[in-house]
Amino acid sequence: MKAHDILVALSVKYEGDFDAMHAAMVRKEDLSDEEIKRLTSSLRCKTTTIVDDDYPQSLRSVPKTPIVLYYYGDISLVSDVDRCVSYIGSRDASPYGLETTEYFVREIINRGYVIVSGLARGIDAAAAETALKNHGKTVAVLGSGIDVPYPSTSRDLYNRIKVNGLILSEYPPGTEPRPHRFPARNRIIAGLSSLTIVGEAGKMSGTLITVGFAMYAGRDVACIPYPCRSGSACNSLIRDGALLLDDIEDLDAYLKGEKTLTENSEEDL
Repeated sequence: MKAHDILVALSVKYEGDFDAMHAAMVRKEDLSDEEIKRLTSSLRCKTTTIVDDDYPQSLRSVPKTPIVLYYYGDISLVSDVDRCVSYIGSRDASPYGLETTEYFVREIINRGYVIVSGLARGIDAAAAETALKNHGKTVAVLGSGIDVPYPSTSRDLYNRIKVNGLILSEYPPGTEPRPHRFPARNRIIAGLSSLTIVGEAGKMSGTLITVGFAMYAGRDVACIPYPCRSGSACNSLIRDGALLLDDIEDLDAYLKGEKTLTENSEEDL
């Protein structure tokens, strides 16, 4: 059996759990050819693993690099980290957050970039919807099995991305959404993109986990500014050194790499 098949079989057996898979690999768990076929024969999605040429190289910079990825759609959309932009934010999006998301995502798509998000309701869903509406490409990274869109209200959006973009998950078909799987999912969102944009976030938002992973991987983070006393985590992140995304000139500078977090920090000294 090829290494690819063995890794996929381990992933199915342990429901994509990195620690369990890593432990099995360390102890050199032996799977028979018959067991590998049993575990993988019913898969209807595509797969790529850390030993394959089409595996996104950008994910090698994130903690616990996903060993197996399941997907529907075009995996080449995440082959170039410099062409991907993550747009993430609050599930309880405000009208202002939705308006700015539509505005900036439209401009990002018009410049030929791919939008990466998490399919969650609110800012993530708005980013994906805007990308599709403007005939762009979008990637949705799931915190559940590749065939389990979550939330269920996003099923229509999931189906459209499946045909016109890329659905990606480290969890095999049938894996139920669980709270701990979404923070793990966020490292993939951050790792796939050279720039992560926070469209809206509260002080305790899970979006901040994605920001942490982006910074760990050496990626840039930009935030939409909010009115004072709004309780926005975006303002706090900007105060702490994140890039401020206020207009198209800012966007173009960040996409071209003309201004980065490092340069922003040096200007603040």
